[in-house]
Amino acid sequence: MDAFELFRKLGAGAKFDLKRFGQDAARDSLLFAVFCLTEAAGGPLKDMEGSGITWTSSLDRKIQNLPSDGKEKSSLKRMKHLHQEKVNRIRSQHRINVHGCDVPDPVSTFEDLQSEYRLSPRVLQNLKDAGLTSPTPVQMQAIPLMMHGRELLACAPTGSGKTLAFCLPLLAQLQQPANLGFRAVVISPTRELANQTYRELLRLSEGVGFRVHIIEKASLAAKKYGPQSNKKYDILVSTPNRLVFLLKQDPPALDFSSVEWLVVDESDKLFEGGKTGFREQLAAVFLACSGSKVRRAFFSATCTPDVEQWCRLNLDNLVSVNIGHRNTAVDSVEQKLLFVGTENGKLVAMRDIIKTGFLPPMLVFVQSIDRARELFHELVYEGINVEVIHADRTQQQRDNVVNSFRAGKIWVLICTALLARGMDFKGVNLVLNYDFPTSSVEYIHRIGRTGRAGHQGKAITFFTENDKPLLRSIANVIKQAGCPVPDYMIGFKKIHR
Repeated sequence: MDAFELFRKLGAGAKFDLKRFGQDAARDSLLFAVFCLTEAAGGPLKDMEGSGITWTSSLDRKIQNLPSDGKEKSSLKRMKHLHQEKVNRIRSQHRINVHGCDVPDPVSTFEDLQSEYRLSPRVLQNLKDAGLTSPTPVQMQAIPLMMHGRELLACAPTGSGKTLAFCLPLLAQLQQPANLGFRAVVISPTRELANQTYRELLRLSEGVGFRVHIIEKASLAAKKYGPQSNKKYDILVSTPNRLVFLLKQDPPALDFSSVEWLVVDESDKLFEGGKTGFREQLAAVFLACSGSKVRRAFFSATCTPDVEQWCRLNLDNLVSVNIGHRNTAVDSVEQKLLFVGTENGKLVAMRDIIKTGFLPPMLVFVQSIDRARELFHELVYEGINVEVIHADRTQQQRDNVVNSFRAGKIWVLICTALLARGMDFKGVNLVLNYDFPTSSVEYIHRIGRTGRAGHQGKAITFFTENDKPLLRSIANVIKQAGCPVPDYMIGFKKIHR
């Protein structure tokens, strides 16, 4: 029951003296019209529950400045229409698709965040120092949603700036450091991605005073964050396994009762079932966030029906944000399918790419740890700087490899699905799918390591006779991105799983 329905029931039978209060009624009806129009325009004149902050949109300010000459209603109607046309034009131009009620307007510049949402000037300066001059499409819509405290599911292509889309509103929402324990938790599927998010938060919050933490060793976290700690921390970034381990301690080594925001990065991976998924761990974390003000946001480059269904059932007043067509590859990557005949043909084609020359760095994806080791031993004597990374290597070894690859000391990095998700390597020129991806979703995430942040990239995918049953789905993704694909590949029979 909404407020107006409740008021109608409480006021049943009451009489109103129109003759005595006619002027007041006319004035109040106009105020009610202004309230309804600002709500419909996505700029509600209200305090966010528990935040104490009133957001005033640009449309609100225009309404406040309307002349009192009796033409308010017609002016309001025209202003609302023109404003909505402008918003629709911006969303169409940037391929922003939204589904939900009372969706706030997208922002066009980072300066808009300061004028409309009171973003810290220091955070804005940190953005400029990092060379970030204007928001990407997912940032334009996701940031205002989180600033209004809305729960959301955002799906945007790889390299489109999803990390900043949730890091920035987290800092703005928390406003300032407070000794209340963790007030925001970000969950990532891999340690490498968690470290990347941690670095992004540190960069944005420099000079603001927020205490951003990442769990390096679970054994030390109990003492650092347990019941006897001073609670001088604000934001936590971690993988789900480490969180669950600490939450199951007696007493729990983590207290999430003050959490206001729970962000799930690469949500479709975390919602996978089986050994590689994290559904049970996520459930434990959700239950631990027991505060009344907790809100949740999900981000990913691909969106599965399982994630979407769960969000619709469990999130309050959900807003879905999709940039472009869902589950498609970015058009900044030149994609190519290369037939190599057999498994032996893969190694021949790989050596041919090396001999004819390529522009490093290059990421090479294989299907398993054993395959990664085998290929590394084949290429280590080719006279190129090659390394391998997979889940069996120690965390220190993995960190060293990632840092060396970022520094340009490694030309070719062989990896498993460990690095297919979310990792942002600057300037990866070529992604080689040595082993054929098992799904279009995996393919999209793999090739998304190149062609990021407006740069051009290239992706080559080897396929053999044995890969033909999986070829159709990948060929469709490539065709949708505008790259040429032979017609016979699209004509293969669809696999029914």
